[in-house]
Amino acid sequence: MRFDVITLFPELFEPFFTSGINRRAFESRQVDVRLWNPRDFAEGNYRRVDDRPFGGGPGMVMMAEPLWRCLRAIRADRGEVEQGAPGGRAPVVLFSPIGRRLDHAAVADWAADARGAVLVCGRYEGIDQRFIDACVDRQISLGDFVLSGGEIAAMALLDAVARLQPGVLGDEGSHQQDSFNPALDGLLDCPHHTRPEVWTGPQGPMAVPEVLLGGHHERIARYRREQSLQLTARERPDVLATVREAGRLSRADEAFLQQRKVPADARR
Repeated sequence: MRFDVITLFPELFEPFFTSGINRRAFESRQVDVRLWNPRDFAEGNYRRVDDRPFGGGPGMVMMAEPLWRCLRAIRADRGEVEQGAPGGRAPVVLFSPIGRRLDHAAVADWAADARGAVLVCGRYEGIDQRFIDACVDRQISLGDFVLSGGEIAAMALLDAVARLQPGVLGDEGSHQQDSFNPALDGLLDCPHHTRPEVWTGPQGPMAVPEVLLGGHHERIARYRREQSLQLTARERPDVLATVREAGRLSRADEAFLQQRKVPADARR
């Protein structure tokens, strides 16, 4: 799949593509990322891409025309004509506080869509609304806060999509144990432990839970499930409520939660 990223700071992405296990996806072009700088499509000696907002106010606004020229160049490079393309044109995505919050389900959808997307990274006070109205198909947010630009959000989406590609992670089952994954029924992942069996830290000796050392796979699986339930109930009761409403909790799960005095209608 191919992602085209419109950004004024393409240099921010270079270390991202060559670091960590996800670099396999980028180096192999399983996730083919191409960077486009709208300044290359701006006019004048200064290649200006921003101007003061009409109506006054602080800051600068990214201009529609350089972005539009950049997008047309991307469409041409993709072979996506204006009136359509085989399999449909890749959607144009803007990272914005008003967008839908990115979650696991959305990432899984992106990871399965061979078209990829055109990712627009805004800067300054934002982008001329006319470009958004005319060209943007979807808006995505990482949460209820504001970043200096869309580059970090774009990296977050690319990272999440890359790790779901076959062969990228060392163990094919690794991402299936991620928090929010359907394999965990959408619950948070359980805590994990490794060597040594007893670690002496600031609170004194702390041992690995005995059940993890016994080699009894069914007991370990049940322990981990209960830890996921307990962690989700404590930290994200809203997620637990969603899982419960979807009918993904077993009788054993409900019995465990009742024992822990988690109310049946637990919500945040």
